[in-house]
Amino acid sequence: MKGWRFVVNLRWAAYLAVTVLFAVACGLLSNWQFDRREQALAEIRKVTENWDREPVPLEQVLPTVDSFDDDQKWTPVELRGSYLTDEQVLARNRPFNGRPGFEVLTPLQLDDGSVFVVDRGWLPVGNEQDYPDDVPAPPVGEVDVVVRLKPGEPVLPGRLAPDGQIATVHLPKIAETLDAPLYSEAYGLLVSEDPAPDTRPLAALRPAEDEGSHLSYAFQWIVFGILGFLGLGYAIRNEYRIRNADEPEEQERARKRERKRAARAPDDAEIEDRILADR
Repeated sequence: MKGWRFVVNLRWAAYLAVTVLFAVACGLLSNWQFDRREQALAEIRKVTENWDREPVPLEQVLPTVDSFDDDQKWTPVELRGSYLTDEQVLARNRPFNGRPGFEVLTPLQLDDGSVFVVDRGWLPVGNEQDYPDDVPAPPVGEVDVVVRLKPGEPVLPGRLAPDGQIATVHLPKIAETLDAPLYSEAYGLLVSEDPAPDTRPLAALRPAEDEGSHLSYAFQWIVFGILGFLGLGYAIRNEYRIRNADEPEEQERARKRERKRAARAPDDAEIEDRILADR
């Protein structure tokens, strides 16, 4: 079949359909990477806007025990109360700089009777692997505390924990053991305690303000989608050359391509020079 009429058949229609589906998939993956970048930028904005703020009273930021807005993440707040040491639990499977460990969660009973969970910091696994070798005790009696707010975590199906530990910082789970209203939407990463104990778990680090490679990945998926159509065009053009090889115009194009290849090919002297240079 001469000319371009060969493309009007089911085979090339199927190739086109596959190419279109591939391009759509690439477009969806590209949008997913753009969305992930926006999420990363939103997290960076929360760090830059909230991390270094002056602490304010907890009730000024969270007027009720069930109030919290994600834009308040990392906001420093001040609390006063007494630690409920007997209700302390460990959040397991908490890596820190590549090391496995735990985070120490100690409920703090405030002067109004409500309870706020304080993450006092990180401890490495101990010799028994399933518990730290030592858990520094919190201050006894009334204490002034500064924390940075963080949202509670969901339950992860299949994640179990032994007594005295929890798989995730799921605040309603901690509330089950308390006889007082608990702030159920947010807890706090410890910044300081007054009076300060002699030792305390390792404090949380400022999150890295890095948006990652999502933008470059997004553009790569766009390029892949374009390459799919370029590949289809190349395949169509190649078959056209084969089917129309005896046409004068196509023969002339073939001769031009051959002359270009011959012009690019090194002569015997250049080949000999390269061999001598490699010795």
